[in-house]
Amino acid sequence: MEVILLERVSKLGQMGEVVKVRDGYARNFLLKRGKALRATADNRAKYDGMKAELEARNLQSKGEASKIAEKIEGKNIIVIRQASEAGQLFGSVTVRDVVMAFEADGVSLARPQVQLDAPIKTIGKHTITVAVHPEVEVEVSITVARSQDEAERINRGEDISTRNEDRDAAAEAIAAAGEFFDPEAQHDDEPAPAAEETEK
Repeated sequence: MEVILLERVSKLGQMGEVVKVRDGYARNFLLKRGKALRATADNRAKYDGMKAELEARNLQSKGEASKIAEKIEGKNIIVIRQASEAGQLFGSVTVRDVVMAFEADGVSLARPQVQLDAPIKTIGKHTITVAVHPEVEVEVSITVARSQDEAERINRGEDISTRNEDRDAAAEAIAAAGEFFDPEAQHDDEPAPAAEETEK
């Protein structure tokens, strides 16, 4: 189906362009949300009459969006979730969670503005894009952690991927090795190797 875009649509085209899209995408998204009109002769004439008004409205909303973009660009939002020792989340962080985290921080976003290709399923710092306006996009980071302390450590750049048990086991192994190779250590309780028995 051919449609006339009433605003810039990411990865599709600019306002006023006639583009060919799948019927389902046109009906369920572009036409339903008022982002496009069917490319008929009547609608082309209708668009020409609306063009000045659409451009003026677009400029105004773009100016407002730029103010919001300045406020949130480079912002880091912390989301606390339960996760395994390996850093795999029990569940995931979705667009809804990101919107709620921003709301808690005093920024109101709509779900379609958050461009998250797939839910976040691991602990760490993730960069996502927020389209506050079809022509204004900013990058923000989401720190997913098990606790506020862990989130601060992630943001400082510390590697938290090493599991606690592994660190404890490594520390014990180093202590045991140090004791084993210590020439001052007393090993009287250990029997001497029976060299004669092995020769027989």
